Amino acid sequence: QVRLVESGGGTVQAGGSLRLSCAAAGRTFSRNAVGWFRQAPGKEREFVAAVSGIGGTTTYADDVKARFTISRDNAENTVVLQMNSLRREDSAVYYCAAANLPVTAQFSKWYVHWGQGTQVTVSS
Repeated sequence: QVRLVESGGGTVQAGGSLRLSCAAAGRTFSRNAVGWFRQAPGKEREFVAAVSGIGGTTTYADDVKARFTISRDNAENTVVLQMNSLRREDSAVYYCAAANLPVTAQFSKWYVHWGQGTQVTVSS
């Protein structure tokens, strides 16, 4: 079992930046694909970004592609989501999730280990 803990959420003005971190406890997840998802009030959970377990291949949702960067630090057993040029519509609870395989996917059911989420609020 992999326990995931997100941190780094908060409130920021539009145009600002936040850095979310996902730490794994219990065992290493360097070979697992890890994704970030978000859910705003009244909306479905949506894919944001993911990084593969082997090779570190990244994939992004279209609306964050030029603004967010996902990376992994295997030495620290963490995955980081750097979010720049934040917009009000980026406000949501952000969840980190790990799959049991190294390959990424953009649908949430692919990921079986989930963190508790961290709130990101972007104000105008």
